[in-house]
Amino acid sequence: MTMRTRPLGTTGPRVSALGLGCMGMSALYGEADRTESIATVHAALDAGVTLLDTGDFYAMGHNELLVGEALRTAPAALREKALLSVKFGALRTPDGDWLGYDGRPAAVKNFAAYSLQRLGVDHIDVYRLSRLDPDVPVEETVGAIAELIEKGYVRHVGLSEVGADTIRRAAATAPVADLQIEYSLISRGIEESILPTTRELGISVTAYGVLSRGLISGHFTPDRQLAADDFRARSPRFQGDNLRHNLELVEALREIATRKGVSVAQTAIAWVLSRGEDIVPLVGARTRERLTESLGALDVTLDAADLAAIERAVPADAAAGDRYPAPQMAHLGSR
Repeated sequence: MTMRTRPLGTTGPRVSALGLGCMGMSALYGEADRTESIATVHAALDAGVTLLDTGDFYAMGHNELLVGEALRTAPAALREKALLSVKFGALRTPDGDWLGYDGRPAAVKNFAAYSLQRLGVDHIDVYRLSRLDPDVPVEETVGAIAELIEKGYVRHVGLSEVGADTIRRAAATAPVADLQIEYSLISRGIEESILPTTRELGISVTAYGVLSRGLISGHFTPDRQLAADDFRARSPRFQGDNLRHNLELVEALREIATRKGVSVAQTAIAWVLSRGEDIVPLVGARTRERLTESLGALDVTLDAADLAAIERAVPADAAAGDRYPAPQMAHLGSR
């Protein structure tokens, strides 16, 4: 496996062709092992992964502390190559409920101060509001990030889960390096207007959910019991007839993967990699075993015949169910 690099927009640095999404090491997917999580971050860095993604609201700061510990205990040469992408702005209660989003300039700077402390770093490479605050113009939020850049606390402006109009308004305020948004074989909504807009403006995409939270990993079974604190227990795509339909798509994808001698997960990740040099998939591996499998996607080449077969097996809009429960869908990339 050779780790390639991709540009983070026209204003940002080059990063590894795959990034590591660290959220699942702390929250929303059931219990995780801290020691294994840190070992997985170390293994990712050792393999050449440079982009680490976290959020200040992942288990209310737990994930940033974990990533900070992983960086602090990594060899210096690897630590210096790591680039941090941080989402902020989601408001939580002590029992984990969601209260909305805060994109006010004062809040932006406050959130950044706490993130820098928890991560143990002097700057954040890409800083982004996790969801658009409907009560604050995006220009004000991005303007506050730009002020943090001027003071050296942030390197680049990022966006997360916003639509084409908001991307344009943000980019007119300050240079935007990257948009983070869900993109996978069964989540292709960005192809209509969002991806053409980012490409027009020279903004890269970090794609999360490339395995649809494990749904198209090839490892999820219809009889799997999910913990009460596992997000997927409430996700429409993992319920009843939706789940059965979606796993049928996975089996169709498995036939293609088997013919190529690779795993379903590697095929799904390789498909996202094939979408363009401006797209960096985030893999949400929580263990070194899953990380190794995901990294194997870098050695998978999908030719025209493979891509056509995948398109037949899993057409756009083939998935059953929304990617989030209805209340959360209201906050996603349409504005």
